[in-house]
Amino acid sequence: MASKLALRMGSPLGLKKSLRKEGANGFRSPTVSMASTIGSSTNETRVASQKKPFSPPREVHLQVTHSMPPQKIEIFKSLEKWAHENLLTLLKPVEMCWQPQDFLPTNSSEGFFDEVKELQERVKEIPDDYFVCLVGDMITEEALPTYQTMINTLDGVLDETGASPTPWAIWTRAWTAEENRHGDLLNKYLYLSGRVDMKQIEKTIQYLIGSGMDPRTENNPYLGYIYTSFQERATFISHGNTARHAKEHGDLTLAKICGIIASDEKRHETAYTKIIEKLFEIDPDGAVLAFADMMKKKITMPAHLMYDGRDDNLYDHYSSVAQRLGVYTAKDYADILEFLVDRWKVGELTSLSGEGRKAQDYVCTLVPRIRKLEERAQARAKQRPAVRFSWIYDKEVQL
Repeated sequence: MASKLALRMGSPLGLKKSLRKEGANGFRSPTVSMASTIGSSTNETRVASQKKPFSPPREVHLQVTHSMPPQKIEIFKSLEKWAHENLLTLLKPVEMCWQPQDFLPTNSSEGFFDEVKELQERVKEIPDDYFVCLVGDMITEEALPTYQTMINTLDGVLDETGASPTPWAIWTRAWTAEENRHGDLLNKYLYLSGRVDMKQIEKTIQYLIGSGMDPRTENNPYLGYIYTSFQERATFISHGNTARHAKEHGDLTLAKICGIIASDEKRHETAYTKIIEKLFEIDPDGAVLAFADMMKKKITMPAHLMYDGRDDNLYDHYSSVAQRLGVYTAKDYADILEFLVDRWKVGELTSLSGEGRKAQDYVCTLVPRIRKLEERAQARAKQRPAVRFSWIYDKEVQL
C-alpha cells in the first residue's frame, strides 16, 4: 500500500508524520498524563495480544485526562438554558422520525421473500469495493455505545445518573437514540443483501466496541465538541457519497437509505457546531486553543481501532478503499477544516492572548499546507496492491 495515501480520518499517514513535529507544543492546559494501555505492533505484543480479546496491535501514545481547568465547568452550567433552547430544538420527536423498517422488507408480509429476492437482485452488480466502504460505515455506526460513553466522560456535560434532566444529558441520550437507527438499518440491509460475511462483520463490531476509541479529547468538552463537529460533518459527507454511488449502481432504495442517514448527520453537525460557536463567543481564547490542539493531534475516525481478528491494518485498508472511491478523502478532511474555520469565523477573532494568536494563525494557515502535502503524496503514490477483506468472503479489493 502506498502509505502516503493511507488515511487517518481522511488525513494521509504521510501528512500525519509531516505535521507530527508541530504537535509537540500543543495548546493544552496543564494535565495529568498516564501511559496508554494500547498495545504496540512488536512481535512480543502480537503474541501476547492473542490471549487478550480486545488488544490488537495499534499505535501507542500517552493518554491525557481532565485537561479542562475546573473553573470552566461553570461555563457549561451557565449554558444550560442556552443548550435547552438551541440543542434540544434540533432533535426530532420519535413519532416524526423514520425507522429502519420503513426501508426494509416487511417480515410479516406474504411477499417478504419476494421483497428480499428483489433486494438481492438490486445489489447483485454493485462492486465489492463499494461494499467494503458501506460495511466500514455500518461498523462505525454500530459502535455507538462507545461514542455515548466517550461523550459522557466530558467534564461539565456528562450524564451523571444515566437519566439526568440537564439539557446536556438529554441531548446526548436523544442524539444516541437517533444515531442508533443508522447502524440498525445498514446492518439489516447488508444482512438481507447476501453479499457480505455477517459473522466476520459481527466479530469486527464486537472487537471495536470492546477496544473503544481514543480521540484524545481528554475529558474536555471544548476538545470533545470540536471533535464531534468535525466528525458529524465527515459522516455526512461519507454517507452522502455512498448514497450517490448506490444511485449510480442502480439501487435507489440503498441510495435513499444512505441519503437519509446523511441528513441526520447534517442536523447533528449543526448542533455541535453551534456549541463551539457559542464557546468562541464567550471564551474565544479557550476555544481557539482547543481547536488548534485537536488539529495538531489530527481528527481520527471513531472506528480507528477496528479489527476483524485477522487484519491488524484493517482500518487503514478500509480507509484506502474509501479514498480511492471518493467516499471519504484527504481532500474532504481539508474541506471540513476550511468549513469550520469559516463557520466559526476564526480568522476574525480579536483580543486574543499571545498563545491564542499563535493558535489562530496555526489553524487559519493549516488548510493550504494540508492540501499541498496531500498533492505531493498523490504525486508520489505508486500502484496500490489488492488486499483481502474478510467482510466480503476474503475477496481481494484494490487499495
